[in-house]
Amino acid sequence: MSAPLILLLGSQGQVGWELRRSLGVLGRVVALDRHSSDHCGDLTDLDGLRATVRALRPAAIVNAAAHTAVDRAESESELARLVNALAPQALAQAAHEVGAWLLHYSTDYVFDGSGDQPWVEDDAPGPLNVYGRSKLEGEQLIAQACARHLIFRTSWVYAARGGNFARTMLRLAAERERLTVIDDQHGAPTGAELIADVSAHALAQVLRSGTGAGIYHLAAAGQTSWHGYASHVIEAARRLRPGLGLKVETMAPVPTSAFPTPARRPHNSRLATTKLQQAFGLHLPPWQQGVERLLAEIL
Repeated sequence: MSAPLILLLGSQGQVGWELRRSLGVLGRVVALDRHSSDHCGDLTDLDGLRATVRALRPAAIVNAAAHTAVDRAESESELARLVNALAPQALAQAAHEVGAWLLHYSTDYVFDGSGDQPWVEDDAPGPLNVYGRSKLEGEQLIAQACARHLIFRTSWVYAARGGNFARTMLRLAAERERLTVIDDQHGAPTGAELIADVSAHALAQVLRSGTGAGIYHLAAAGQTSWHGYASHVIEAARRLRPGLGLKVETMAPVPTSAFPTPARRPHNSRLATTKLQQAFGLHLPPWQQGVERLLAEIL
């Protein structure tokens, strides 16, 4: 039996880059981004996406591409909807046509951020911004078009490759004695490596069994605030590299209102992952473990 063909979109992004590694054990991966020339990987070209799926006839499509500029989406609502909702719909329609599974990533931003309990998959959505609305519509359109879908909602995603919150905090901590960091938004920093590894595990299971479709929450275990996240980064960095020479002495907690942004952010980004862990036989590690792994790599 030949290895399945997996079509990966968004292969140059944080999660997409890690998926190139993790999906490789499942079969032959065709990794595309919006600049690819052999096949269309541009999520603004719906006809091109459909043609790519029909030409390759993959066993699975993994869509790691998205319009993720949350603040810019407020002024680019049509583009955000095209990339985050209409393109996933086109992929889902084409997946259904060729009998493929579609694995797609969504976000905690589909919720309104109220309360202090982790969101479960069946909680009523209520996005606060254009980005969240576009991602929610994408979920709904996928579910309508393709029964064989996995939608993983995640949050506070980071990777060693490219810019990230930890790098920013370390740079500022080297320049300033006092930092102010938001302390009224809560979630779990979740590494792109973890997302990619869980994705490959789950995809292998559904390809083998033909069952398991649905929406799942995928995030590292535990919870913190951005202030707690930053504090852990600085503390761990000093432990890992005692001679780093960070100047920061005070980490002042401040409310979200101290940093006004075009898009409203949810205060509660906690995601309950029981459904995912039970369905796929997983144990998700604490968020601190992934952050310290990141620091060991970048310091």
